[in-house]
Amino acid sequence: MKNNLIVAVIASASILSAASAFAADGQVNFKGEIIDAACTVVNNVSNPLDVTLGQVAKTAFTGAGSTASATKFTLQLKNCPETVTSATVKFDGAAVTGDNSVLALTTETGVATGVGIQLSDASSAVLPLFTASTVYPLVSTGTNNLDFVARYVATSATVTAGPANSVASFTVNYN
Repeated sequence: MKNNLIVAVIASASILSAASAFAADGQVNFKGEIIDAACTVVNNVSNPLDVTLGQVAKTAFTGAGSTASATKFTLQLKNCPETVTSATVKFDGAAVTGDNSVLALTTETGVATGVGIQLSDASSAVLPLFTASTVYPLVSTGTNNLDFVARYVATSATVTAGPANSVASFTVNYN
């Protein structure tokens, strides 16, 4: 009888702990679609777009959050199917620690510090990494130009001189 009681207590504890493992505070439903055809991306991985931000004096930065060297760049899409009428773009890359709205600089000898690269979309809004841009309308004939801006942004009060390069990949999400 004593052994049966111990077994019952252990079984009850196991069931209760398993039930608590399945407890949830909420739910996320992921939805999407894989489409049959997409636009031709001109600036693909084998033909990357180089955006030159130029040489900027560290004195151009007046403190954390100040920006310099805003440079427009354009991603191009061609041969879009007629069924695809608009798109957004998500940029991916290494973010500055604690701020996913700033691309971290590529680690290399003598790299600049206290600065990163910030992106904006056609609406002039800062575009955080992993976040959809404003919606760009697409046409099936001709070239679709998706305009963005890149600029250096100070991430601290002190900026040091050195190479200030970064790399971002992007994904086009069709609507």
